[in-house]
Formats: sequence, C-alpha cells, structure tokens
Amino acid sequence: MYDVVIIGAGVIGGMIARALSRYDLKICVLEKENDVAMGSTKANSAIIHAGFDAPVGSLKAKLNVQGSQMMESVCKELGVKYIRNGSLVVGFNDTDLKTILDLYNRGKKNGVNGLKILNSEELHELEPALSRSAHFALYAPTGAIVCPYGLAVAAIGNAMDNGAELKCNYNVKSITKTDLGFEVSSYTEKVSTKYIINCAGLFADEVSALANDSSFTIRPRKGEYILLDKECGKTVTHTIFGPPSSMGKGILVSPTVDGNLLLGPTSVDFNEKDNKDTTQVGLSSIQSKACEYLATVPTGKNITSFCGLRAVGSTGDFIIESPQKGFINVAGIESPGLSASPAIAEYVVDMLKDSGIVMHKKKKYISTRPSATRFRDASLEEKNKMISDNPAYGKIVCRCEKITEGEILDALRTNPKATDLDGIKRRTRAQMGRCQGGFCTPYIIELIARENGISFESVTKFGANSAVITGKTKGNPNL
Repeated sequence: MYDVVIIGAGVIGGMIARALSRYDLKICVLEKENDVAMGSTKANSAIIHAGFDAPVGSLKAKLNVQGSQMMESVCKELGVKYIRNGSLVVGFNDTDLKTILDLYNRGKKNGVNGLKILNSEELHELEPALSRSAHFALYAPTGAIVCPYGLAVAAIGNAMDNGAELKCNYNVKSITKTDLGFEVSSYTEKVSTKYIINCAGLFADEVSALANDSSFTIRPRKGEYILLDKECGKTVTHTIFGPPSSMGKGILVSPTVDGNLLLGPTSVDFNEKDNKDTTQVGLSSIQSKACEYLATVPTGKNITSFCGLRAVGSTGDFIIESPQKGFINVAGIESPGLSASPAIAEYVVDMLKDSGIVMHKKKKYISTRPSATRFRDASLEEKNKMISDNPAYGKIVCRCEKITEGEILDALRTNPKATDLDGIKRRTRAQMGRCQGGFCTPYIIELIARENGISFESVTKFGANSAVITGKTKGNPNL
C-alpha cells in the first residue's frame, strides 16, 4: 500500500514527487511510456516565463511568478542548467504597443519585478540582430531558459534517491475506490494507494474520468518547432516573443541552454492526442514569423524539427483541485506550466496536508543531485583526471556533441535509468548534433544492450513498437 501514487512522469509529476519525497511517505510514480518526460515535457519552448502574460488573479499568474522565483535555486539543487537571459516582447505598430502596455500593467499587478518598456534604440542595443521594423519591446529581466526534460529527469531521480518508486510502461486502465483508498490497475498489474495525484498531461481528463470525475476536458494544441545548429546560438541572447494572442504566446526565437537556436512553436488546436507530425505549412509559418523578428534568419542551419502537444484545459486556467477525498487533479498545465512547476509542487503538498495526510520530514532527506558529467565542458586538466579515473571518459561516442562512453554509461546507471536510445539522447545529448545520430547510434545500441544484458536487436528507440534493428541482412534469404 502506497501513501501517494502520482500518475504521470513529466516535469509536473516529477516536481511533485520530489517535493513529497522530503517526507516519510511511500511514493510511486506511474508512467505509461517507456521513460520519463515523454509527453509535453520533452517538446516545449524550454522557457521560464516571468509571469506578465497570465490573467491577474488566476492560478497561472500566481504559480508562474512563484515558480519563476524558485526555479534558479531548484535547478542549482538538481544540477540542471539554468540561464536567466531575460525576455523581450517586441512590437511593430500602434496595436502592438497597446498590447505591450497591457502586458506591462498586468505583469506589475502579477508581481513581476524589473519590467521595462524599451524604445527602438534601447531594444536594438540589446539585440542588434532584430529587424529595424521592431520599434519597442517589453523587457522582462527575470525570464530564463532551462532544459525541461533534464529538469524532469533530475527531479524524478532525486525523488527516487529519496525512496520514491517509478513504474514505467504502466498504462492506467481503471481506478477503483476501496476502504483504504484506491486501487490503480493497468492491464497486467495493480497498486493500492491512499492518495492519487493525477498529472497525466494530455490524458488527465481520461484518468479523472476513471475516478468518476468528468468536470473538465483536455484538448491537444499542436506546436511545431525548428532547431538550428549551434553556429546560430548567439544570433540573439534574449528570448524574443511577438505580442501574444488567444492561442498562446506565439512563435518565439530563443537560444537554448545547450547553445542552439530554437524557433517556434505554431499553435493549432487538434483532436489527436498522439499525432506529433510536423507539417510543411507549420514549419513555413515559423520561418515566416522569425523573418519578421530578425534581420536575417539562418534557416539553412536547421538540424531538426519536432512537434509537441500542449494540454489545454476547458476551464482556461490550471486545474488543481480535489473532486473527491484522496484524489487530486493537476490538469490543464499548459504554458506557463514548466515555469510554475516548483510552485505547483508546493501547492499540491499543501493540499495534501490540508486533506489530513500525516507528513513527517525525513531526517536524511537528500536535497541535491550532482549535475551530469559533461566531458566537453571540462578543462584539459579535468578531462585528464576523468580519463585517469575512468577510461570510458576517454572514448568519444557522439562526435557532434562530444559525448563519451562514460557519460552514456552514467545515464544507464543513474536514476531514473535510461533504457532506450531516446532516453540516452535526453540525458546526454548524444544523437542531438548535426548528424542526428547518424554515426553514434550503433555504438549506443551496443552499450545499451551490453549494460542491460539484452540482444542488439532488442534495443528500441523509445520503447514498444519502435524497433531500430529488425534482423541481420547477411544470411537472410528474404533480403
């Protein structure tokens, strides 16, 4: 019998698991995919928003500002990259100026510090690469960037280091009320728990319905992105937005914490919760909008494109409520959900305390997690020491990102352990460079197979139905 079961291992479920692992509770995180951070967490803008956009008085506004203020220290504790680069909402005409002034006033009411309206000269001094058609901007110095899936991996890993359990490939099919709490069942397994926290993202409405609550719905909003090579990473230093619309914050141009340049996302309401295909129309619209922001857009340096789906709730705000004793929905966590995630976690902890659960702090809680080894960032002396201590750090596997065998083995051995190619990618960046895994994939497959005692052919890209190798060509009469 668990004290708390968390359904969903994205950044929200991960941050809640970490916050709860401070206490003497038996915690289990259930994830329907083969790894953590497989939903909206792995494909979003990676922006820590300052908090000027959300409606005054909303949960989004309150938790965004609180989460933004918490994020730097949380990332430091978890060994996750965080860069406070600031954000700019640029305007081109009188209509945009009115919107920007509204955002400024809203941000002040929301408690965002340091907001400033910049004129053309001030704006282009900050960002020389901007189009001369951009005449003014809202400057938010507290805006920042992180790695969202890195944050989720670290938060869940820290929770596991403090005793929490993780069950992947656990697709919840039924929730049954019992005398002591709930029974949560997949096709093959059952777990019992006193409390459930529903962090199932796009599927949170379906999970809630299993517990006889259909008070809200979730629809996917499709967002496509273009990622440019590290050559382009210094095109701008701030995150550049246009004025937002009813469909979200719009297409942005932003550096990433790993030195690339990110363009996107589009914003299209959708019906299919599993469709993450990119489209020519979507990618073209990203390029067109980026060309409005920048004098020159180096789109020829595109190394990949991808699509994410945002979980848009029917209420217009974060849905964090308890429809019945022992069951908490944390749903509709679209933007600024990543920014708000540390504050959401504390909000849910307080809800559990108010519900009557007994929570005693652990005497030996581990609050920190070492940052992952990054051989490419080490000094020559540090590299020599690393190789001397462990020769695996002297073998470069991914030439584009300069990722070593030692780093890949770390990812296979550190909670939550990677078990497939995409898991290695998210933890180490191997396969994320210019060749997108064209050279390093076979060796990574070999390392995964060897470490897990499985065959080369058994290694997958992201779990079930994603085989990479289907058989040998030599000696096969059918080929």
